[in-house]
Amino acid sequence: MSFTDEGLQRLDAGLRRHVTEGSAPGLVGVVAQGAETHAFVVGRMALDGPEPMRRDAIFRIASMTKPITAVAALMMVEEGRLRLDEPVERLLPELAGRRVLRRLDSPVEDTVPAVRPISVEDVFTFRLGWGVLFDPDLPIQALAEGLPGFGMPDPTSPLTPDAYMRRLHDLPLMAQPGERWLYTVGSNVLGVLVERAAGKPLDAVMRERIFEPLGMSDTGFWIPREKIGRTTTGYMPDDGRLSLFDRPDGRYAKPPAFPAGDSGLVSTADDYLRFARFLFTGQAEDGRQLVSTSTLEAMRTNRLSPEQMADGAEILGPGWGWGLGVGVLTGENPYGVRKGAFGWNGGFGTSWFNDPAQDLVAILMTQRVFDGPDPPRLHKDFWRGAYAALG
Repeated sequence: MSFTDEGLQRLDAGLRRHVTEGSAPGLVGVVAQGAETHAFVVGRMALDGPEPMRRDAIFRIASMTKPITAVAALMMVEEGRLRLDEPVERLLPELAGRRVLRRLDSPVEDTVPAVRPISVEDVFTFRLGWGVLFDPDLPIQALAEGLPGFGMPDPTSPLTPDAYMRRLHDLPLMAQPGERWLYTVGSNVLGVLVERAAGKPLDAVMRERIFEPLGMSDTGFWIPREKIGRTTTGYMPDDGRLSLFDRPDGRYAKPPAFPAGDSGLVSTADDYLRFARFLFTGQAEDGRQLVSTSTLEAMRTNRLSPEQMADGAEILGPGWGWGLGVGVLTGENPYGVRKGAFGWNGGFGTSWFNDPAQDLVAILMTQRVFDGPDPPRLHKDFWRGAYAALG
């Protein structure tokens, strides 16, 4: 199957309707199959500004950072700098001798010993024992306050990677290693693992090993001055309206102290398309094999038990499991995405999936923060429309 003119026109019309109805001030959507690419550029860069959306607009991609961090870590695995089955304490001594809360609502002093060390695979698969909890009254929440990965992404955190690990040292685990899928902290720990395994900062590893070989020239942890004009204004839903969240020259306009492996990147639709296509082949634009296809296959293989998927369903969504740093669709999905697809969303308004069976990539970038873990109807309609555009 390939894209049809009628299907692409319907997809375009649906995206324009959403923008007209106020779902987002603007968007850039891309669908691709093989070398064929179609882009949809709709709306405006800012809610109250005259500048039309542009295809090379820069967006805050939040959790779509996670698969990029995972690829950097998998490169370390392929080179023998990391092993999936080894305890993390070789490179993260701060995480040795872990204690675990007796219950989630226990006082932070009420702990038991961890039954085993945290492994590198636990970090990849978000089963290391830390993550986002939705009950603000739990005693552990006060101790985790301000730590990247335990709440909304914040590139202004003053913590350095080493200071972050020292804070984690003082924090008991919320679950035994390997027991529960808990969202997002794992990617930040994974980013520090990459930094220590490579002997250089995470942003440098990503730039040298991923962004430059793939031609991702607009992707990074901050927005240089000369690119501010191409950056969208971010908005937060607020009682049925959109309120200002972040200006182009706001919180992402300077290098962060903590390059957050879970959420810190900005990018464009075309840059992320380069990364998404790379995940089918492992090859750079010049044909160099940056990651083996067997490693990529392992990355997109679900590692969670049915019980762990059910436990994490509020964030994972129906049918989704988790591989080595990326969501993996293991079953039926009510929003049109098919079994075998892999990808993830960014809570600041972006989404992406690859479907290997169809050789399909679908990316949608908006500047509207999600209302919650469940993506907006705009994104779900885009996913359905991407498949419907195929003949």
